[in-house]
Amino acid sequence: MGDSVGLKDVAGRLAQSQREAAVLLGRTQQQQREMGYSHTLREILQQPATWLRTASTLASMRGELERTVASARLLVLTGSGSSEYAGECLRLTLQSELGIPAETVAGGDLLTHGGWAFGPGRPGLMLSLARSGDSPESVAAVAAMLETEPAIRHLVITCNAAGKLATTYADDERVRVVVLADETNDRSLVMTSSFTNMVLAGRMLGLLQSPERYQALAARLSGAAQELIHVHFDRLATLARRDFKRVVFLADGPAVGAAHECALKMTEMTAGRVMAAHETYLGLRHGPMSAVHADTLIVCFLACDALVRAYEVDLVRELNAKGLGMAKLLFGEGIPADLARSGDALIECGGLSEIGGGNLPLLNVLLGQLLGFFRCMQEGLKPDSPSDDGVINRVVQEFTLHGEAQPRALATKRGE
Repeated sequence: MGDSVGLKDVAGRLAQSQREAAVLLGRTQQQQREMGYSHTLREILQQPATWLRTASTLASMRGELERTVASARLLVLTGSGSSEYAGECLRLTLQSELGIPAETVAGGDLLTHGGWAFGPGRPGLMLSLARSGDSPESVAAVAAMLETEPAIRHLVITCNAAGKLATTYADDERVRVVVLADETNDRSLVMTSSFTNMVLAGRMLGLLQSPERYQALAARLSGAAQELIHVHFDRLATLARRDFKRVVFLADGPAVGAAHECALKMTEMTAGRVMAAHETYLGLRHGPMSAVHADTLIVCFLACDALVRAYEVDLVRELNAKGLGMAKLLFGEGIPADLARSGDALIECGGLSEIGGGNLPLLNVLLGQLLGFFRCMQEGLKPDSPSDDGVINRVVQEFTLHGEAQPRALATKRGE
């Protein structure tokens, strides 16, 4: 498994309590590579330890980050694919804590629409999230904004010190680059530890006045993640073997970004054999409920907030009354027993209220990663590279970047 973050000890303890883990981890490194899961499993399991390391790194950068955030009247969180969903996990919480509007904008939208894609608040801060920093949008989006939006400062969080996004702007005073530890730069095709560590790193922006609280939060999250892995590993493996063809991930608030990412993970890891979608609880009634058939697994991320939870519980009971879905997986704290039907799975996790709803996306995503990993294995695919035909790649391949003047024209059209 590698031992850069004490994974031999983690693997040993996990194998003692979880039968599925004993089988997977009991194989030699060569066997794991041949079966195509050595990177992905290691990168999922290392997350609780890497979160502590990331929190220590970001807390030590408090002064630099305060200067970067100072006077910003707008926060734009951007990335492509999973990195965009990482921004979705952060947006509402950072908006509340920083007291400024926050928007999530896809990197592709910045290429096609420039500054027109987000609000008018200036000066602003653009937070770019990228695992490798080598996808075509990464550098091009920042370059376009530097040219057309001089009142926007830039903060980059990436996992790859050698990536174009990190190296191109290393000496540019307009761009602050934060490179996370190399162990977070996932070698697997799918993003796992890179995703959660970028979310946790971005979380520091809302807690700049309380670095001790930030590190304590990371410790609580790490402990909860260890419990999720060490207690429920086998249960998730068993659930992933059920004969579902679709998955719907339900969430509210900051967890919507997590649901979005979980749906992508299931789609990527099964090469589209299992179709996955995400929706809010209230939004499911407005059409998407018609797609919840007898072959559908419904994953319910339950909120801690009493008002939000009330709406969620009502929706789950409606699904039960209508007999919709093949089975449900409910994840949360204090889950009402009557929400579960025969065949459903409940994963009760204590202490979530203390962690806070704005921080639960990391745990939600971890659950989704494990579910996608096990389903990938069930489908006979390789989690490290589930797209054997090369339809998708670890880093999006180069494509033509059009109309360098277009972002400027759109900004002018808006009247700036």
